[in-house]
Amino acid sequence: MSLKKRLRIVITGATRGLGQALALGLSELGHEIYGCGSSEVNVEALQKKVPRGKFDVVDVTNEKSVAKWASIVLGHGLPDFLINNAAVINKPARLWEISEKEFGHLMDVNIKGIGNTIRCFVPSMVREKKGIIINLSSAWGRSVSGGFAPYCATKYAVEGLTKALALELPKGMAAIPLNPGIINTDMLQTAFGDGASGYHSASTWANSAVPFILGLTSANNGVSLTVP
Repeated sequence: MSLKKRLRIVITGATRGLGQALALGLSELGHEIYGCGSSEVNVEALQKKVPRGKFDVVDVTNEKSVAKWASIVLGHGLPDFLINNAAVINKPARLWEISEKEFGHLMDVNIKGIGNTIRCFVPSMVREKKGIIINLSSAWGRSVSGGFAPYCATKYAVEGLTKALALELPKGMAAIPLNPGIINTDMLQTAFGDGASGYHSASTWANSAVPFILGLTSANNGVSLTVP
């Protein structure tokens, strides 16, 4: 497909759910996709689906792992879009019933993971005053629900972190907290059970999300947005 511009797009958590849907949709438009996932099996499966992309096993909670990945990706050039999508959700339970291990894992993936990715990619982007950073938030980053206090806390943190980052970026860049909406993914099935089937699939969602994301610019810096 002929493009006005072939974009370089980095996606964390690209092997499942929304991340995979974005990787597939953006790749179909001819863009250059670099993604990561925590499972070697899932990374290999996605690589076969998107042979023109480049996907690696990365532990976003480990700065050294992210830094190694970033050095490879940045060797091909700066990303036009850096999409922090990797996230997990807790099993439904009251806050005091959630173990320290599960609570800590959510914080590590959903918040520390974004911090690590920003630390490893964004300095190079800032030097060139180039790039859009999209941190996936949630409706539960702007409202709450009982049974999911840790997840809500991380997504509220994503909103605050991203808005603060937006104030620190040079003109020409943007940091955007993006609520994807309610989509039938593994995470939604954890939250809603059978009720998740009443919502759009990730692939259907991507039909709207891909053009919406590609339309974001520095004018959207610091604005909490939702995929229509």
